[in-house]
Amino acid sequence: MIIREYKSTDEVGWVRCRVLSFLDTAYFDNVLQGKEKYENPAIELVAVENGQVLGLLDIEYEIEERTICSRGSGLGGMLWHIAVHPDFRREGIGAQLLREAEQIAKIKNLNRLEAWTRNDKWVQNWYEKFGFRRVDSYLHVYLEGNEELQSNIPDLIPMHTFAHYVGKNHQMIKGKFSRVHECVCYEKTL
Repeated sequence: MIIREYKSTDEVGWVRCRVLSFLDTAYFDNVLQGKEKYENPAIELVAVENGQVLGLLDIEYEIEERTICSRGSGLGGMLWHIAVHPDFRREGIGAQLLREAEQIAKIKNLNRLEAWTRNDKWVQNWYEKFGFRRVDSYLHVYLEGNEELQSNIPDLIPMHTFAHYVGKNHQMIKGKFSRVHECVCYEKTL
């Protein structure tokens, strides 16, 4: 297996790897049909063996402070994606991708990484194992069917809505809606 920079010819494998790796997480329905393109510079890595993308990591990074990351001082990088194909988990691929990205980030004078994830305990444990610390959170709320969906537009009937709840009464929101995920910010100093 090699870790190298992402190439446009990796896109189909990148998408497949991301979709499969997210299926058993709280992000199961966050499906992309193509790889995201970033407005700012990015560290984009893939782990490849025999032409198959086994893992991926994308960090979009700042060239001007606080334009991508939500906290801290100095230049940071947002870890948008890190994923390992489920057939190749527990082989250290995610750790290798992260270590390589951290080396590149230091060369680019970044002083920290920020990552947001949902409430999958095993994913949160992974971040903590690699030196990230929990610094913030808010709720992702899915409203479906008749869970207080309303529209001010006549004859428009919302059937599914995704919302961010940034208030303090998490228990009230969790008790009111059937699908709520805590979205947690992790930060790592480089």
